[in-house]
Amino acid sequence: MDALIPWGMAIAINSVLALIAWVAPKKLLTPMGLLHAWALGIIIWGTLGWRGYGVILFYFLAGSAVTRIGMARKEELGIAEKRSGARGPENVWGSALIAALCALGAYVMASGFSNIGVAALILGYVASLSTKLADTCGSEVGKAYGKRTFLITTLQPVPAGTEGAISLEGTLAGLVGAAVIAAIGWLVGLITPLAIALCVAAAFVATNLESVIGATYQSKYRWLTNEMVNIINTAIGAAIAMVVGLGLALM
Repeated sequence: MDALIPWGMAIAINSVLALIAWVAPKKLLTPMGLLHAWALGIIIWGTLGWRGYGVILFYFLAGSAVTRIGMARKEELGIAEKRSGARGPENVWGSALIAALCALGAYVMASGFSNIGVAALILGYVASLSTKLADTCGSEVGKAYGKRTFLITTLQPVPAGTEGAISLEGTLAGLVGAAVIAAIGWLVGLITPLAIALCVAAAFVATNLESVIGATYQSKYRWLTNEMVNIINTAIGAAIAMVVGLGLALM
């Protein structure tokens, strides 16, 4: 019976927050996006408690705020996020599917499996969100303030908002975003101080690989949507952090 208490709290807390978001004048989520975020929030609180929930809630608020940076300029150039940045269900799961799977994996493994495996999955959880915020910060800051943008595969100058484009301003913003999420993961006790650097490094590699995918493959395959690329991106970030973290733990 005690095992059900966190899930009951998860439903109650997320229902209250969903109601607040529903009546708030500034919509960060579409109606269906809100429903899916409610389900995601229940999964995260039920599996990782308030610590995991705090990390993903900060990611969502920070990501939404960053998306609105330079919105007028981005809308004028036609490179702004659709719906003025309001998240739909595809955005919710494109950003957090890997995080949810890591959280569920850690929850299952906690009942009788090795602590090392649980710690690796929790690290993957934080790293996936670090990677996604790095991607969001890099893309949105780069589009709004990037003075020179280059295609990652050729380093040729391209317009801001081009798939696979990178900029110095966006890259630095991405590193900051990754570090902030990882630091919060450490502050709430999910990861170690060393893991902060690991999350930032994993996010840097993953976001650059995502840019390569965007520059070379995304236009060739209809199934390779932005949301699918986000899933691949966060999976790479989580996998790098988990593999390196496991290696260090077993040394």
